[in-house]
Amino acid sequence: MREELITSGRMNPGIDPVLHGWHWPIPFYLFVGGLAAGLLFFAAYKFLFGKEKEFPTAIKYGPIVALGAIIIGLVALIYDLHHPLYAWQLFTTVRIESPMSWGAWTLLIISLVNVVWIFSYLREILPNMNFKNNFIMKLIKLVINVDAENWNWKFKILNNFEKFSITNRKAIAWVMIILSVILGVYTGILLSAFNARPLWNTALLGPLFLTSGLSTGAAMLMIMSKTHFEKMTFSKIDVLLIVIELFFIIHMFMGYLSGSEVKVEAAHYFLGGEFTVTFWINVIILGLVIPGILETLELLHVKIPVIIPGLLILWGGMMFRFIMVDAGQVIRYLY
Repeated sequence: MREELITSGRMNPGIDPVLHGWHWPIPFYLFVGGLAAGLLFFAAYKFLFGKEKEFPTAIKYGPIVALGAIIIGLVALIYDLHHPLYAWQLFTTVRIESPMSWGAWTLLIISLVNVVWIFSYLREILPNMNFKNNFIMKLIKLVINVDAENWNWKFKILNNFEKFSITNRKAIAWVMIILSVILGVYTGILLSAFNARPLWNTALLGPLFLTSGLSTGAAMLMIMSKTHFEKMTFSKIDVLLIVIELFFIIHMFMGYLSGSEVKVEAAHYFLGGEFTVTFWINVIILGLVIPGILETLELLHVKIPVIIPGLLILWGGMMFRFIMVDAGQVIRYLY
C-alpha cells in the first residue's frame, strides 16, 4: 500500500488550465506565414518605388515562393485540426473580435491577390523557366499556345484577366502591401490574444513577429537573387531588421521583468530556465547575432557566401516561433 501526502488540490492533474497542445504545425504555419508576408511586402514595396529592373527577383519570383509558403502553411494548419473537413466553415462567418477569423480571411484574400500579381508577370516569368517537354509543360499547354518565340492564352477570358492584372498592378501592390503587414502582425497577435498565457500576452509580440517575418523574407530574397546589387540591398535591409528585432526582444524581456510575478517567472524560463540554451543559441546567436555580423562584414567587402547568413536567419526565425509556442504552453498563471 502506497501512502501519498496531499498538500494541495492543485496536485490533481487537469486542475490548472492547460492547452490541449499546439504541436509543430502551428509554429511552422506561423513561420511560413511570416515568410510569405515578408516576401509580398518587399515585392509590393519595390514595385511602388519603380524598381522593377533593379529587383526582378523580389517583384516577380518572390511572390511565387510566398504563394507556396502560404499553401504549405495552410496544409499544416488543416492537418492540425481535429476535423479538417470542416475548415471551410472559417470562411462562412466574420467575427471582428476573433484574431483567428481575421487571420483566416486575411490569408484567403492575400492568396487571391498574390495569384493575380503572379498572373500579371506570367508572360515574363515563363520564358525564363526553361520548361522542356515534361509534365509541367504539358499542363501549361492546356491553356497556352506555345511556339518557338512566344505564347498566347487559348481562352479569351485569360487574355482579358491578364490585361486587367497588368493595368491595375499599382492598385494590387497597395492592397498587397497592406495585407502583408496585417498578415505579419497577425501571426503574433494570434498568440498575444491569449490573456491566460503570460509569455504570449504582450503587445510587442505583433510587431516582433512582423519584423521577424520581414527579416526572413529579406533573407530568402538574398538567397534567391541573381544580381549582386539586389543581394547587397536586401543584406542592408536585413541588418537593420536584425537590430530592430533585437531591440524588440530586449524590451519584451524588460517588460516581463518589470511586470507581475508570473511575468518575471516567464522571463526566468529564458534567463536561466529550461528554454535558456535553446533560445539563446538558436534564436539570438545563430539566428540574429552571427548573421548580422556576417552581413556587416559582407557590406564591408569581406567575401561571405550569402547563403550562410540567409539560412541562419531562416533557421532563427523558425526556431523563434517553435520556442515561443512551446514555452507559452508551459508558462501559465497558477491561481
